Amino acid sequence: MTDPAPVDGEPNAVPTTPVPPVEAPEAPPAKLWDRMRDDPQYAPEHLALEAVRRLGPEATQWAARERALRPDAPPEQLADQAVRKFVNHARLSGAVSGAAGLPGAVIDVGVLAWTQARLVLHVAAAYGADPAHPDRATDLLVLQRVHKAAETARLALGVAAGRERAGALFGSAGDRALGRVMLQLGVRLARMAGVRAAKRMFAKVVPGAAIVLGTWANSSATKELADRTRALYRAAGPRQLPGPRQP
Repeated sequence: MTDPAPVDGEPNAVPTTPVPPVEAPEAPPAKLWDRMRDDPQYAPEHLALEAVRRLGPEATQWAARERALRPDAPPEQLADQAVRKFVNHARLSGAVSGAAGLPGAVIDVGVLAWTQARLVLHVAAAYGADPAHPDRATDLLVLQRVHKAAETARLALGVAAGRERAGALFGSAGDRALGRVMLQLGVRLARMAGVRAAKRMFAKVVPGAAIVLGTWANSSATKELADRTRALYRAAGPRQLPGPRQP
């Protein structure tokens, strides 16, 4: 059997199947909220693990698409693009829940922390680091100042992953007081999202108070995170993202 003749004088080419775009959630998925509620002490670690799993492929595909469109674009330019996009997302992420009181405050800071994770993973991809690699969860926790050192971040991630597996086997923690759990969860996520978020989170709990995370607070904390992220991945030097896996 012979290969078909080229069309219009063009050389034979192997047809490629377009890769469907990766759909990444704009906010923490429901199962992640359940996991964080059941284990609020390790909420940032659970969020970091899930972010790498769910958002890493999106960042990988974004970087590949942008490099295909603009092969001469330097990493700094791609990082600029990612920072602008997710700082704007962070600016608009306050009060997404529409809920008042402590539950609404917790959702707001959770969405902000998730948006910041997307920013970190996209900037990592811009500089050639694999955003779906497990090490990015460690980077997230250090960059968001949940942990001061990579060693302690990795240890905490290991504990959280073990608790995740145990929860899948044995179910949730059960009947702990919801208010206490939500408060602990909110504090942990607010610290992950930034010091200003932690200070402002409780404003939403007060009746009649303004939205907990104003546009300035969200964007300011996220810009500071972006600066730390760029410094980290820029210092690591140029790298090549892994290509698509062969079937």
